[in-house]
Amino acid sequence: MKRSVFYISDGTAITAEVLGHAVLSQFPLEPDFYTIPFVDNVSKAAEVCQKINDIYLQSGSRPLVFFSIVSEPVREIILASHGFCQDVVQSLIAPLQQELGIEPIASSQRRPYGLTENNMLKYDARIAAIDYTLAHDDGISLRNLELAQVILLGVSRSGKTPTSLYLALQFGVYAVNYPFIADDMDHLQLPSALLPYKNRLFGLTIDPERLSAIRQERRENSRYASLRQCRMELAEVEALYRKHQIPYLNTTNYSVEEITAKLMEIMHLQRQK
Repeated sequence: MKRSVFYISDGTAITAEVLGHAVLSQFPLEPDFYTIPFVDNVSKAAEVCQKINDIYLQSGSRPLVFFSIVSEPVREIILASHGFCQDVVQSLIAPLQQELGIEPIASSQRRPYGLTENNMLKYDARIAAIDYTLAHDDGISLRNLELAQVILLGVSRSGKTPTSLYLALQFGVYAVNYPFIADDMDHLQLPSALLPYKNRLFGLTIDPERLSAIRQERRENSRYASLRQCRMELAEVEALYRKHQIPYLNTTNYSVEEITAKLMEIMHLQRQK
């Protein structure tokens, strides 16, 4: 089933995305996603409302709208659209208010929960993890590996970059990711720089058919995207994982949230709270 899905917020829209993805994963949909952050005034809300309405008129199906907005005038404009609108935060606040017996403090300047003067150091540590992970994305650098908490391995388009960035952003994990390319396959081996850190290595793999489909979107009808090439590369890297007893995970049927949760458990990593 095709359906348009909007994630809208007066902030980053990360909360709406995470909760919306978690809910939609329970349904057999083929969504077209629209993430629209920083909708913090009526003018922006009107533009978004018009976009929702246009898609409704073109498709005949109500777009699914997950939103988190504090301003009542802005909320009303979104709610007046032809979308099926769900306020992902307010739906939780009302029952919590009843249970706790206290009024929530509405603020458009929401901070990550617990971000106070007492734990700014932990927040800064998460930002440092993001900087480190970006500097070590896709084999850009193999320096300062002693700081890495996990080193992701895998062929091109197997999910290394989104997984490493999610680990850094959500868990404060210092993550490195290293790609195996087609030219490596004739004599595939671990780079010497990684050998001292074998206990931090974690492999990602994926079904060949899924990998081929992903690569087709990048380089259509190329050798790189051919099913034969994908099968060969995956067979080689999985043999390497087994040879060196590197734990690995097939990512085909998992979201990035699920991949990172499983990885954290297997590697015994702790989240920066």
